[in-house]
Amino acid sequence: MRGLLCWPLATLLLLLQPWETQQQPAGPKCHTGPLDLVFVIDSSRSVRPFEFETMRQFLVGLLRSLDVGLNATRVGVIQYSSQVQSVFPLGAFSRREDMERAIRALVPLAQGTMTGLAIQYAMNVAFSEAEGARPPKERVPRVAVIVTDGRPQDRVAEVAAQARARGIEIYAVGVQRADVGSLRAMASPPLDKHVFLVESFDLIQEFGLQFQGRLCAIDLCAEGTHGCDHHCVSSPGSYFCRCRAGFVLQEDQRSCRAIDHCSSGNHSCEHECVSTLGGPRCRCREGHVLLPDGRTCQVRDLCNGVDHGCEFQCVSEGLSYRCLCPEGRRLQADGRSCLRCREGHVDLVLLVDGSKSVRPQNFELVKRFVNQIVDFLDVSPEGTRIGLVQFSSRVRTEFPLGRYGTAAEVKQAVMAVEYMERGTMTGLALRHMVEHSFSEAQGARPRALNVPRVGLVFTDGRSQDDISVWAARAKEEGIVMYAVGVGKAVEEELREIASEPAELHVSYSPDFSTMTHLLENLKGSICPEEGISAGTELRSLCECESLVEFQGRTLGALESLTQNLAQLTARLEDLENQLANKK
Repeated sequence: MRGLLCWPLATLLLLLQPWETQQQPAGPKCHTGPLDLVFVIDSSRSVRPFEFETMRQFLVGLLRSLDVGLNATRVGVIQYSSQVQSVFPLGAFSRREDMERAIRALVPLAQGTMTGLAIQYAMNVAFSEAEGARPPKERVPRVAVIVTDGRPQDRVAEVAAQARARGIEIYAVGVQRADVGSLRAMASPPLDKHVFLVESFDLIQEFGLQFQGRLCAIDLCAEGTHGCDHHCVSSPGSYFCRCRAGFVLQEDQRSCRAIDHCSSGNHSCEHECVSTLGGPRCRCREGHVLLPDGRTCQVRDLCNGVDHGCEFQCVSEGLSYRCLCPEGRRLQADGRSCLRCREGHVDLVLLVDGSKSVRPQNFELVKRFVNQIVDFLDVSPEGTRIGLVQFSSRVRTEFPLGRYGTAAEVKQAVMAVEYMERGTMTGLALRHMVEHSFSEAQGARPRALNVPRVGLVFTDGRSQDDISVWAARAKEEGIVMYAVGVGKAVEEELREIASEPAELHVSYSPDFSTMTHLLENLKGSICPEEGISAGTELRSLCECESLVEFQGRTLGALESLTQNLAQLTARLEDLENQLANKK
């Protein structure tokens, strides 16, 4: 019969045992790879004891040629007659010796031949994950080998078709009296590869080798990569090349090329689409940054991204930045600092919010902001004195007005301040400032010297205590109050803390990282127009310089007019003399 393998039964009984024990042919080791294999064995009464023993030895011999293991071939065995019995499921054993022991202990059922029932059991139970089959997503082949010697007593075509539709590959092995039509109805296509009929056992060795060749493949990739760029993958009797994720196989079926995800479009990227192994990514041109949407680009604000060192104001200009000075002050040669206009002397106390809502990284930004204020002040014992108070649920003087005499010392002390966390007791901080911070014991100059006293409150939220009493008391004591709010600071509270007019004494920034723009307002406001030192009135040197310059120009013009008048007087006298002589 064409397409079928046929051998006489008599010779099988003589040759099977030697075939089990003889040495396997030389050659590359056979690897099945990951495979779930279930043997469905006919143990009906038509199978005589010595024939069942032959079938048992056939299974043992075939097991010895397979690469058995939990990560390789998993084997399960069921037997059937009028009922179905699981000998051992797919997940029971990982060692070949345990499987052989279970097969040798197998006792035939010796009843009818319900092959269709056995196929249904294999489909619904034996190949279930509960029995040890691997999940379908792992794409491990499922193979059923049905060995029978007669005609089924139930229908097999429909249930076998259902099993094949679920991805089970079926091999049908008939011995002696097996019905060929039933074998063909059960087996997977092509039938010439999946149907075996044994009529003579003198060719059992050849039959075993051919059957073995259907179930396993020689690992040709073990001999080398065969020119594959990335991976060599074995398949039955052959191999093929596979590329890593993000690559595609070329026409030569060996080389790999990175997938160009941007070839079909720029994927809504505002500037450039870049293909990566993980897919398309958007990239911005130089001088721009990618926004959180992953597509839109924005001009990079270098003033917030680098330590620009500008004393007054930094202006970002795409790929670079420049420093600006306030009106009336010129940029120095270093391109960063401004010629100082030292506008008198001040006692300045800074009240800094150290509550939990500020957070450590933002507290560091606050300290840098404070030091930028220090940079534009003339810090000295005779000039501007600075004190710092931190508050949260309590108040702590970090350093008083009289402790440091230079800007460098103040800035170093500011950076050493440790974050307090906890609550926001702004009212308590204002009271501490009024009662202690501006006392002569803390370094404030006597009121008789008329040195302006300035308080600057920095906060990011609503106070947890009342501020009205001590905010009013501070202004009654002659302290000029400034309020700087960030984030969730309450405008009503800021205005209550600050002196009038609020437009000059209240500043606000929605974010800690962008609060440097507040310096412009503070620089123009904190320095007083007048100051007193050692009992002598001092006016702005910048104003004095302007007055001297104006006075010089005026005196020069008057001198020129005087000279012209003298010349005119001389000419008049000369004319008078000439007229007198003519008379």
